[in-house]
Amino acid sequence: MPPSEGTARDLIEAALGDTDPDGPLRWHVISVLCQRGDLESFIEARRLCAADTVEERMLGVDIMGMLRPFVDRTLPVLRFLAASEDDAMVLYAVLIAFGHLGDPRSLPSVIDLAAHMDARVRYGAAYALQHVLGDPPDRAGLEALRRLAADSDADVAGWASLGVSLRFRR
Repeated sequence: MPPSEGTARDLIEAALGDTDPDGPLRWHVISVLCQRGDLESFIEARRLCAADTVEERMLGVDIMGMLRPFVDRTLPVLRFLAASEDDAMVLYAVLIAFGHLGDPRSLPSVIDLAAHMDARVRYGAAYALQHVLGDPPDRAGLEALRRLAADSDADVAGWASLGVSLRFRR
């Protein structure tokens, strides 16, 4: 049975034992920490974002992307990672977190990463853009989304095209 009690650090250690980034134990722990929505969970997630391993940084980002009560504290950490991280999967996770948080203050970081050489990062940008464009939608963000809709990677282009069509259906 997946853990649901204990300190945030105990839960995180259990999640790190699940080596699949989409693994059920890992996402159960993220869900539990999200439901708690407490300062301890945020502090542990922030600690992970500065860790040496990709797995720890990804877990920290995934947790932060679900902790909406801490968005004002989370965005600077995620924006720092967006500007400084080298690993494509961590950058992808940062973009997904930006999308989950849906805060237009992340838009400059998302636009910058929309031109990344790795298709996984551009896919994350295509997802995030439609959630952080603001209302009314930011012109530079819409232009980035349109560029992604013409991306050479079919998955990126498809997701961005969906985002463009949803934005103009409103």
